Amino acid sequence: MLPQSVLLITIGIAFLFSVLISPVLIPFLKRLKFGQSIREEGPQSHQAKSGTPTMGGVLIIFSVIFTSLFMIWRYEGTQFSSEFFILLFVLIGYGLIGFLDDFIKILKKRNLGLTSKQKMLAQIFIAVVVYIVLHNHGYNTAVSVPGTDFSVDFGWFYSVFLLIMLVGASNAVNLTDGLDGLVAGTASIAFAAFAIIGTYHHVEPEITIFSLSVVGALLGFLVFNSHPAKVFMGDTGSLSIGAILATIAILMKLELLLVIIGGVFVVETLSVMIQVTYFKLTGGKRIFKMSPLHHHFELTGWSEWRVVVTFWFVGLICAGLGLVIEVWM
Repeated sequence: MLPQSVLLITIGIAFLFSVLISPVLIPFLKRLKFGQSIREEGPQSHQAKSGTPTMGGVLIIFSVIFTSLFMIWRYEGTQFSSEFFILLFVLIGYGLIGFLDDFIKILKKRNLGLTSKQKMLAQIFIAVVVYIVLHNHGYNTAVSVPGTDFSVDFGWFYSVFLLIMLVGASNAVNLTDGLDGLVAGTASIAFAAFAIIGTYHHVEPEITIFSLSVVGALLGFLVFNSHPAKVFMGDTGSLSIGAILATIAILMKLELLLVIIGGVFVVETLSVMIQVTYFKLTGGKRIFKMSPLHHHFELTGWSEWRVVVTFWFVGLICAGLGLVIEVWM
């Protein structure tokens, strides 16, 4: 088991890295005119956010890489595991997809970057590479039901399942990233839950360290991303965070538990799917005032901060439920 001091130091280093570098990065992004373009069909109150520096996810990625490399080197030495390299590959890979998407948006001064097809193909490619690496290492394709001893071997279908998890989680977090501090808060809670489970179950220490690095990086970023945000993470951050969350669940063999711990992201995604389906079936009618769900609450009169804090609280409940199921049941 990792010493408690290592866990706290990991979070601390990642937090300080984000907090200390942000005051340098934000003015730099402003000078480059890397401002966020706000979609016209979104809530009108969001138009005031136009021009806020984006691509802050670069900071989160560098913070995670630096902290995890340093802490693993200090605790484990220079022998990095294949799991750690998979996590790095996913973090950087999905981060690059998001970076290109953000950069094109900035270059063209609009809220459309990569096409949905381009983004999806890139996400699938990275997921396929991850599966091939795991398959070559004889990875267990059984998926267990949380809180039970029951499991099902997915066999060849695990490749499809892994693809759905990575692409789905990446896009789910991306959809949730619509309010100041929403993703930074909910994601840090989810990663913390997996880190606690990892410590309890004595999983690969590098996975736990990586999870805690993300927690610290997100909390440090939240200092500047909470309402009113001074910087946005952009797709650079949200796509990579979602993919890493799924990868950690896969490497810890807690695939289905991700649905519970990441309940906020699941509900946000379902709200979009329900809205789109109902809109098409009824010829233009809507269930929600706007999707994803956080916008619906905004348009009912809730303040942005109230929506965010409420979603954080729901995220805590989901994480707590996941811990109860996996650790204490």
